[in-house]
Amino acid sequence: MPLSALALVVLAGLIHACWNIAAKKAGGDVRFVGFTSVVMMVFWAPVGLWAAWQQAPAWGLVEWALVLASALLHVGYFIVLLRGYRQADLTVVYPLARGSGPLLSSMVAIVFLGEEISSLGLVGILGVVGGVFLIAGGPDLWKAAHEPHRRARVRTGIFYGAFTGLFIASYTVVDGYAVKVALMSPILVDYLGNLVRFVLLLPTLLRDRPAVWALWQQQRPYALVVGIFSPVSYVLVLYAMQVAPLSHVAPAREVSMLFAALLGGHLLGEKDRGLRVAGAALIALGVMALGVG
Repeated sequence: MPLSALALVVLAGLIHACWNIAAKKAGGDVRFVGFTSVVMMVFWAPVGLWAAWQQAPAWGLVEWALVLASALLHVGYFIVLLRGYRQADLTVVYPLARGSGPLLSSMVAIVFLGEEISSLGLVGILGVVGGVFLIAGGPDLWKAAHEPHRRARVRTGIFYGAFTGLFIASYTVVDGYAVKVALMSPILVDYLGNLVRFVLLLPTLLRDRPAVWALWQQQRPYALVVGIFSPVSYVLVLYAMQVAPLSHVAPAREVSMLFAALLGGHLLGEKDRGLRVAGAALIALGVMALGVG
């Protein structure tokens, strides 16, 4: 992987961990997804509309179908992720989601998109997956899943983490195809995809406007953080996909787990920080192997 792509992925990982902590603290539902979509649409309008003016007129059916598919998958991702955050610990849901998603997308890229990976790159992917397992709790995760007082919460976290990972793998492959094969602008893929998400979520925002307005007042600081910074992290990743194999970029994104392990445990007061830091270190080593391989 080129160093430029690795640098983009590392920076994206830091931003990604920060906005996920904000999303966890918001405790929102599908309406929070709508709030962040509005913020994205308004704040990034100058950049998004400029990119649309430059490229969208030349698009055909394939490009618009990719935007629609990406938008639907991202809506599903946000809804499932936020529901998991409301019902389980971030440090269970987040690492399982971030670990299973890249593993699946890397397999798709290798099997169906014809990408090749070296032995060192394969070791890197395994390191990332192993680190994610440690951050999620390691062997204690399975033990906790059988303890009556923790069973329901841990199993809920495992379910939502894995389900979110399926959405991550799906939109990663779709968006990777869009920027690598269809040669679509990463900025435009993200911005127009968000416009479609806004249209899909608008009926929910209009259904009970007084309640939605009250919720907006409560969750506005977190919605601003997510709406402004989440597009930055993802667009950086899409640019990295243009110059590096998707099978390398997808797992390398999990360097965000290093930041989440350090920041999430401290800011959210969740336990087992030592094991999670060890897992984050293993992820970092895996990302370095991917960068070299």
